[in-house]
Amino acid sequence: MGRLEELASEFGLVERALGDPAMLADAREYARLTRRHRELTPVVTLYREYQAAQRDLAGARELLQDPDMRELAAGEVDSLVARLGELEAELEVLLLPTDPDDAKDVILEIRAGAGGAEAALFAVDLLRMYTRYAEGTGLKVNVLDASESDLGGASKVVAEVTGDMAFRAFKWERGVHRVQRVPATESQGRIHTSTVTVAVLPEAEQGEVQLDLSEVRIDVFRSQGAGGQGVNTTDSAVRAVYRAGTPDEITVVCQDGRSQIKNREKALVVLASRLAERERAAREARERSERASQVGTGERSEKIRTYNYPQNRVTDHRLEGEHKNFALDTVMEGGLVPVVAHLARDERERQLMALGTGDEAASGERGVYGTA
Repeated sequence: MGRLEELASEFGLVERALGDPAMLADAREYARLTRRHRELTPVVTLYREYQAAQRDLAGARELLQDPDMRELAAGEVDSLVARLGELEAELEVLLLPTDPDDAKDVILEIRAGAGGAEAALFAVDLLRMYTRYAEGTGLKVNVLDASESDLGGASKVVAEVTGDMAFRAFKWERGVHRVQRVPATESQGRIHTSTVTVAVLPEAEQGEVQLDLSEVRIDVFRSQGAGGQGVNTTDSAVRAVYRAGTPDEITVVCQDGRSQIKNREKALVVLASRLAERERAAREARERSERASQVGTGERSEKIRTYNYPQNRVTDHRLEGEHKNFALDTVMEGGLVPVVAHLARDERERQLMALGTGDEAASGERGVYGTA
């Protein structure tokens, strides 16, 4: 219980710090403490219940010495012993390693893979699905850049997802998404298979990545729009190019707002997030040379999930048995919560099994189900 005592002590320090009026002057530190308080509350609350149950058990066992109270006390002892066992199991789960990026905002990148125009159309369908999922979980999706294609599709969409535990809500989505359906352009009713790749990058925090601005070229240009009065007629769109012309080149475009300054700031945030992800991937590649890449090549044979329209079924290939299939119409309307819950539960079970066998390599490293 040493670890629980440490967390309870930290919780008390965080509460006292949040109660200090001077802390309001430091918005960044106040946000960090608020997030930490939210993270600690479930485990500390459960630990306090566990301590109370222990005290009650000690009192009930003392009553076993009283002949008049023995029978009643025996029943109380049995009940408390059972409850303590339940609390220990719940605490064990809460103490499992957590992803340090869970609380971060997200850069979401959706790209059409195999399948041409149909893949581009499904990329837009996925964006709509994610937007509705975010709204239902208290998150917000803001499109930063989109490369529109024919028939209303998009070859690429870059969006920011903000809100409480955004990365935890979206990290399961990274990988290849395969769709099987009759395209709108198919005159003979044949089912086509297409793919879309999804990357989910935890947004880099200030100071996490040392971005040398001398290595970044900033271009400004007129935002692209669909026409009408909403088209931006000023050169406010920003393109940030990192190490242009080298193998390390990264290009980011942001044109969601009418302010060149805000677009520049957001483009640099996305660029820093991509650099942070690149550094993480390189580090993990060194440590685990056989680790699969985040989203694969977009080939049809690589997938984390299949959306089968004729059968109204979504199959998540990381799950097994009856838990791997979901109603497609519900999922496409943003009903991803059950899917995410099953994936999270599976990861916790793997972690618990690893702790039981002493296998640290499998004890929830980032990368399980593509969460790295």
